[in-house]
Amino acid sequence: PAQLDVAGTGVARVELRTQLDTRNTSAGDVQLSWLLDLFGLYKRNTESALASLDSAYASADVARLTLIQDLVSSYIDVRFFQQRLALSKANLKSRQETYELTKFQLEAGAASRLDVVQAEGLVQSTLAEIPGLETNIRISAHHIATLLGLPASALVDELLKGSGQPVFRGGITSGIPADLIRNRPDIRVAERDLAAATANIGVAQAQLYPSISLSGSISPSYINQRGIHGGLTPWSFGPTLNLPIFDGGRLRANVKSAQSDAATAYLNWKSTVLTAVEQVENALSAVRRDAQTVAALQAQVKTTQETLELSTASYKDGASSLLDVLDAQRQVSLAQASLAASVQQMAKDYVSLNIAVGGGFAPGGKTTAPAAKVVTVKG
Repeated sequence: PAQLDVAGTGVARVELRTQLDTRNTSAGDVQLSWLLDLFGLYKRNTESALASLDSAYASADVARLTLIQDLVSSYIDVRFFQQRLALSKANLKSRQETYELTKFQLEAGAASRLDVVQAEGLVQSTLAEIPGLETNIRISAHHIATLLGLPASALVDELLKGSGQPVFRGGITSGIPADLIRNRPDIRVAERDLAAATANIGVAQAQLYPSISLSGSISPSYINQRGIHGGLTPWSFGPTLNLPIFDGGRLRANVKSAQSDAATAYLNWKSTVLTAVEQVENALSAVRRDAQTVAALQAQVKTTQETLELSTASYKDGASSLLDVLDAQRQVSLAQASLAASVQQMAKDYVSLNIAVGGGFAPGGKTTAPAAKVVTVKG
C-alpha cells in the first residue's frame, strides 16, 4: 500500500494497492502408434531393407577386389619393365663389345665397313629401347602410388630399387563351386538383390489387404497458482482402418511390377554365376598353359645363348661372318623378351584366377580355398 498527499492539504488521500497474480503451467504431449502387421507388410519391408544392406556391403567388397587386382597387376608391370630394362642393358653391353670388335677388325682389314655399320645399328636400336622402358617403370610406379593414396615420391624410390619378377610356383586350387558362390562378392550382390526383389513382392501383395493401426495421445498438464493446485491429463486412443478399395488396379499393377523386377534379378544372378564359372575355367586353363609356355621359353633362351657363344667364338676365329653373330644376338634378345613377357602373363593370369574365385572374400573373412605359394625370382 502507498499513501499520497493531494495539494498539500493533508485531507484528501488516495490509497493504492498492488496485487501480483503468479501462475505456473507445465504441460506435455506424448503420441503413440502401433502398427498391426497382419499381412506381413512391414516384415517383408524389413527383409528387403536388410537384403539391400547386405548387397551394399558386398558391393564394397567388389570394389575392394577390383582395387587389389589393379594394384597387384601394376606391381607385376613394374617388375616386368625392370626385367626388360636389365636385359636391354645386358644386351647393350654385349652388342657394344661386338661393335668394338668389328671396328678393330676393320682396322686390321678383317671386316668391312658394312659389318661395322650393322653392328652400330644394333647398338643404337638397343639404346632406343631403354628410355621407353624407364618411362613405363615410372608410369606403373606412379599408378601404384595413386592406388595407395600416397605421394609418388614416397613410393617410387623404393620400387626403383628393383627386384625379380613375381613367379607363381605351386599347386592350383580353385575350390568347389560352393566355395565360388560363397567367395565371389559380385555373386553375393546379385543374390541379395534377388532376395530384396523377392521380399518386395510380399510388400506389394500385402498392400492389397486392409491395414490397421492403433494410435493414441496423452497430454498431461499441471497448474501451480497461489492457493490453487491442479492437474489435467486428457488422452485419446483409437484404431485406424485403411481399406484399399479404389486403388486395387494400381496395387495389382505394383505386384506385377515387383514380380517382373524379381524375375530380372533372378536372370542377373544366374548370369553372374555362369560368368563367374566361365572366368574361373578360363583362368585355370590360362595358368596351366602359361607354365608350359614359360618352360619352353626358358629352354629357348638357353639354346639361343649357346648359339650366340658359338657364333661369337667362330667369328673371332674367322670361321663365320658377323651376320651370324648379329642374328644370334637378336635371337637371344627376342627370346629373353618373350620369356619376361610370359612370366608377366603367368603372374597376371594367376592373379585373375584368385580374383575369379574370390579368394579371401568369403563372408566373415574366412578363406575357403588354400593359398598357393608365390615366390619372386631374380631375372
